[in-house]
Amino acid sequence: MTDFSGVKQPDFDTMAGKHTQAAGRLAELAQSLHRELQGAGLDTSLAARLRELAGRITTQAEDLRRRQQLVHELQRQKVSIGMSTPAGSFLEIPDGLNAAEGLLDGTLAGRAALNASRGDAKALAELEKYAPRTEDTEFVKVFLGILGAGGATRLPGSIAEQLRTASNHGDPARVSSLAAQGQRALGMLSRTLARATDPKNPAYLGAGFTKDLAKQGRAEHKSGDMKYSGYQAQALIWRAHDGEPPYSKEFMEIVGRDVIVYEQEQRKNEWAASKDWLGRAFGSPQIPILDLAGALGLGTLLRPGTQAAAPGAKGLSSVVDDLFHAAKFSREASHALLDHTPAGWEESVLDYLLTTRWGASRYLGDYAPLNAMLVTATTGQDATSQKLAAEMTKVVADEVRGAFGKGDDGNLEIRSREIFDRLAPLSYPLARAISANVDQLSRLYLNHATFGRVAPEDMSYALVLATSNDAGFEALVRAQTEHMRAALDTVPPVGLNSFNAERLGFTVAEVKGFDRNGNGWVDAADTTQFLIDRTVEEAVPFKHMVETRRQILTAQGLDDKKADESLKAMVANAIGLLPVPGAKQMGELATGAFGEMVSKGYENLSGVAYDELSRQVAQRMSEQGRSLGEGYKTSADNYLAVERLAEQVLATAMLNKGMLDGLRLKDQTFVAGNPPRLKPFAEMTSQEYSNFLEWNRAIGGSSDILNRFSTTFQSTKQVSAYLGLGIQTSRGDE
Repeated sequence: MTDFSGVKQPDFDTMAGKHTQAAGRLAELAQSLHRELQGAGLDTSLAARLRELAGRITTQAEDLRRRQQLVHELQRQKVSIGMSTPAGSFLEIPDGLNAAEGLLDGTLAGRAALNASRGDAKALAELEKYAPRTEDTEFVKVFLGILGAGGATRLPGSIAEQLRTASNHGDPARVSSLAAQGQRALGMLSRTLARATDPKNPAYLGAGFTKDLAKQGRAEHKSGDMKYSGYQAQALIWRAHDGEPPYSKEFMEIVGRDVIVYEQEQRKNEWAASKDWLGRAFGSPQIPILDLAGALGLGTLLRPGTQAAAPGAKGLSSVVDDLFHAAKFSREASHALLDHTPAGWEESVLDYLLTTRWGASRYLGDYAPLNAMLVTATTGQDATSQKLAAEMTKVVADEVRGAFGKGDDGNLEIRSREIFDRLAPLSYPLARAISANVDQLSRLYLNHATFGRVAPEDMSYALVLATSNDAGFEALVRAQTEHMRAALDTVPPVGLNSFNAERLGFTVAEVKGFDRNGNGWVDAADTTQFLIDRTVEEAVPFKHMVETRRQILTAQGLDDKKADESLKAMVANAIGLLPVPGAKQMGELATGAFGEMVSKGYENLSGVAYDELSRQVAQRMSEQGRSLGEGYKTSADNYLAVERLAEQVLATAMLNKGMLDGLRLKDQTFVAGNPPRLKPFAEMTSQEYSNFLEWNRAIGGSSDILNRFSTTFQSTKQVSAYLGLGIQTSRGDE
């Protein structure tokens, strides 16, 4: 234990008393000596030094009296932590009030928790008083030190057993009271366990404690006449977690991974039987290990939040689903759980969850914990997130491929509705994983590269499932819009040369590469050609997203003639307007168009994942009151909506790169001032913005570039080929 001192109590009391007496005598002596020396006309410095010594002794005496009071309070509460030695029995005395309070409250809370685990209802109410102390390091250490891994496991079991009894006796008031108390107790226990099992937290109790949790999890426990596995009880703790602080990587490595293996061991034979010919014939389900609330029919009574307000709710959850809930709050924890292959296994945990165990997830129908964890684990910009995103894409693509074929009309057809419906719950997390790695679409479809083991054909089938989800499709288009904006930001600005290169953030070597016509500087022709190249490249991922979305909606018999509302909103909110965060240069007109918004933090978004960046940009635009009005945002289909998004992005890039500087602005509705300057976009009306885009097409030169984008975007030959639908060159040929 830290910040404690070892003492013998009788000797300590004597020492504190004598120290106090000595301090008083020294103070009196210093005062008398000062009078004598001063009266004799002698140097009084000796008396001053003695007074200083008396002050130090007085301070020490006060500290000893404070510690003495703490000792007496600990004894009054019968809290004693000590040790016996050949020299006698020693007490560990806290050096500070916080440590002492942690020792006192942690001990009392630990005792209350132990009593509550034995069925003492009053003790459960007593435990609630200490919920605010879960952030205190000493409290957590003492509390869990007394409760132990066994007590922490038995407490949820006791709460669940008492709830079952109250429910069976038809006592709704008792059920409501116990449910509320139980939720708070489980939340308190979860927060303390998260701290105590995190090596980075000062309350860490060591890997031995975490291993004891796993040992207790596999053991059989009993409360009244009820027997249960420890993990069934611990799962209620994980489901009660609020994410503060998140569970650690080490917790998931020791406990989390063992939970996955434990369930597989316990259910292996049953699951195998459910998948053989007899099991399939009788529709035998793949049943997971339910947590204790599910096993006792308590529904969501012990879950915090609004779900718990409905006594008798029939919601079920498994031990593993509750673990997913705890893991979803931390990318590091999610990675520790998913990026792992247990000893003796031939598949990773991620692969296992999406294939071998998927039937168990479908049995409960609650995909929220798993999906949230998958999103956390696969949407980061780190190597492990990208690895897991690639693995998930490949696994799901292989699983869903058999659901589709070519219909009589040459379009996509759902051949196996069972396969499609079985995998549909994964559509959103899959879309988020792909959108976070949207740059991989360009690499796959333009360069015929691979993303992990994902080939272009794999990605196409993954996109079928991903784009079938409305929110997933929106995330993909938002991500690609941001990718296009970032790609166009790599285009060199007009006027770049070897003299201003360094000031603008370029190198002389880059200038030479940008100067395609060899005239010694980057002119409008150079910039235009780069814009064309990048714009055409960005049309390809858009094409795969939108055409695949059209194909799967048609295959489902859904009307795809109208644009998705999310895309219409993106067009209306001008999601493609704002400059790329951290852009190297901004043209003269661009500075005016973006007004103050450029200086309000957009540069701080640099490096954020594409889908998150897109969301933040849209949010900030809405805060400015930006809207293009009903006329411009109305789109007949998704193709037109994306083309309008592309036009906004292109117009922004042309502004940024100075391609519109120097063009005639006089008499235009979207300018103000003398000399005329482009109005900030947030101040333009919808008609003024439409006039600006029209002016850019006619005067700025965007019309030809947009035509190049549209030609590539609407050519569906490659999409059809990857989906095995034959040869199609454009939507008009269908």
